Amino acid sequence: MIRLHHVPLGRSFRVMWLLEELGCDYEVAYYSIRDGSMRTPDFLALSPAGRVPALEWHDEVLFESAAILQMLCERHGALQPEPGDPQRARYLEMLSYSETVGCLLENLNLNRVFLRDPAQASPVVIKLLTARLRSALGAMEARLAGEYLLEDGFSAADIMFAYGFELARYYVHLDAFPGLMTYWERLQARPAYQRAKARDGVQDLYDRDFYPLPEG
Repeated sequence: MIRLHHVPLGRSFRVMWLLEELGCDYEVAYYSIRDGSMRTPDFLALSPAGRVPALEWHDEVLFESAAILQMLCERHGALQPEPGDPQRARYLEMLSYSETVGCLLENLNLNRVFLRDPAQASPVVIKLLTARLRSALGAMEARLAGEYLLEDGFSAADIMFAYGFELARYYVHLDAFPGLMTYWERLQARPAYQRAKARDGVQDLYDRDFYPLPEG
């Protein structure tokens, strides 16, 4: 039995996409970040921080998307370089860089989406976070030389990074990064991505397509 605990458009989408790439059969338990369902004792027993993803993998429970992706790849012997492979360092670097982008997005979400009183948000902080997100994407635009992040081809690192790139569209204009857009279109064309999107669900995180910088 494999069960993924998932919020539509949440970090758990990374795991859903990888499960599809690996051809795994799995169930999905859906949650909303807004209704308190991830604060119940049953869910906190699976994920102590009350966040997705949580993955019930046979008789184990795992949380944190990067760790889950590494575990699944190791057990299937696929989609990541093995220790000693020349691409291993680049792979690990991209896993961590993906969370650099993810942290910037999380802080923008807190300031722009989840504050009950939007007036409490700091325009200065929002502008700084947006500039840092744009800079982080610009650095990837400059480094992306092939079809995927690794020279050897598609890997779980692409899944990790692409999730943040998809969400960045709510805060930055992605047409400023033509190389990343071509890369993103290539990833979206993957059958496993399309199957995962079909199971993702309807997101209730964002109430608009784009959040422009505040005035002031």
